[in-house]
Amino acid sequence: MPKLFATLFTLSLAAQPALADQFILTPSGQSFDDTTFALESAIVGRGLVIDYVSHVGDMLERTRADMGSDVVLFSNAQIFLFCSANVSRQAMEADWQNIAFCPYGVSVIERPGEPVAIGYLHRDADSMAPVNALLHAIVAEVAE
Repeated sequence: MPKLFATLFTLSLAAQPALADQFILTPSGQSFDDTTFALESAIVGRGLVIDYVSHVGDMLERTRADMGSDVVLFSNAQIFLFCSANVSRQAMEADWQNIAFCPYGVSVIERPGEPVAIGYLHRDADSMAPVNALLHAIVAEVAE
């Protein structure tokens, strides 16, 4: 009986829909500084508060030699973290476990020799549709 239960449990896991979150990157068509300014304006212009700006590019460059690497990953990279009470409530009323995805992040990335891009993590779960729509709208506004 335990063997049958284990087999059925394993099969039930395989029957779950595979979610495919995707990092969506869009060329900004602007300099890094202009893109970060436009992103800040797009977020604040919606009445949202930026909780934190992660200077991940600076951190990776600062620690590159300490990590024994000679690879320059980014010329510049920042992640803007923020939340929306309205959108978060919609997502969490649909599935309270969506709290794991708040705050939301939009990244501005400049890789060596490449144009500046702006991006976000599109969550495949239907309950995250309001969040995906907000992040898409913000990125589209910055990249116009």
